[in-house]
Amino acid sequence: MVLLPQLDGLLVLNKPSGITSARCASRIKRLGQKKIGHAGTLDPMAGGVLLLLLGQATKIFEYLRLDGEKVYAGSFVLGRSTDTWDADGKTVSIASWCGVTEQMVKNAVEAWVGANEQLVPPYSAAKHEGRPLHRLARAGKEIPVKTKTVEISRAEVTRYALPAVSFRVTCGSGTYIRSLAHSLGMRLGCGATLTELIREYSHPFGLDQAYALDEVLNEPERLPERVIPIAACLPDWPGIVLSAGQERRTRNGMPLPWEPGQLGSRPYEEGLRALFLAADATPVALAVTRLVNGSPAWAVLRGLWNV
Repeated sequence: MVLLPQLDGLLVLNKPSGITSARCASRIKRLGQKKIGHAGTLDPMAGGVLLLLLGQATKIFEYLRLDGEKVYAGSFVLGRSTDTWDADGKTVSIASWCGVTEQMVKNAVEAWVGANEQLVPPYSAAKHEGRPLHRLARAGKEIPVKTKTVEISRAEVTRYALPAVSFRVTCGSGTYIRSLAHSLGMRLGCGATLTELIREYSHPFGLDQAYALDEVLNEPERLPERVIPIAACLPDWPGIVLSAGQERRTRNGMPLPWEPGQLGSRPYEEGLRALFLAADATPVALAVTRLVNGSPAWAVLRGLWNV
């Protein structure tokens, strides 16, 4: 097997269904990428865009997540409920869906839009007293009811073939799509189970930029050209090139004075973000504007160098 030097950047993977996100990362790790993580876990049943972070890019995970709007296309079936709320689970109930109309389904799907309290699936990585819920569930332990606030900006039905329904949804990071299907089934009184899910977009990357897992594994020598540089992973973070002195201060964790013109004509305000770059365009740090001792300044959020 080809072993490559550790790369720094992001690989957009088209995750196949039937495999965990962690397993995908593990297989890429065997190519010599010892430092690797992923942003936005996909359930084993789901496929589509999985962002794999390599090397120093693992440090930008939280900032990708903050900007993390996602788009999913999926399907659910009415009249069936499972313990995992998706097709991989054990059927726990069957009910008649005959009284459900297409208009009722359309209304229920469109009702997803907005800020909502969502039930957290019992089989999930969410934790209770330090233990993942899925481990408690598999051990037969009582599962506490957990909810979280999620933001859905768009939801639509794309195909009716009752009892099967296809849909597309645009949502914020952390949304459980199988929970949306499960809750819809509860509202309609017949139950519903997620049967298919594809993540089409995970900010700022889509399926058109993704590589199949087998494609990457079968052509390991092409991995460097397929990895997106850190500077291109955060398009909403303008780059600021530092002088040698500024770079030294940044690497020592010291704030830098705000200077007019650093972000073009944009005036100072607290909370502005930027990617600090060395003279050769190597990413140095993520920074944010704050008042330091009463003066406008840049503070280091996250250093991007080896410690």
